[in-house]
Amino acid sequence: MNIKTWLRQLSFRTGVFVLLLCIPFYILSFAQMALPISAGAKGVLWFILFGLAKAFQYGGITILGVEGVKRVKAYFKKKKDTVEDQP
Repeated sequence: MNIKTWLRQLSFRTGVFVLLLCIPFYILSFAQMALPISAGAKGVLWFILFGLAKAFQYGGITILGVEGVKRVKAYFKKKKDTVEDQP
């Protein structure tokens, strides 16, 4: 069994959690630029943290699949419409 098939067997909830994990890694990948360390170390840290962010992003999307991504988009669209309807 390959990785893509195994990831698709995981639950929707797991997919959302994995997808949300990419947010802190994106933040860390750019926030570490403010650290007082050498440029080489910053480059290595950025490469690792940004790579982890992308891995969580694509892993979460693979777990969710097409229908799961539609569910997440519908949730945010519904939430946006409810906020706009309030006075």
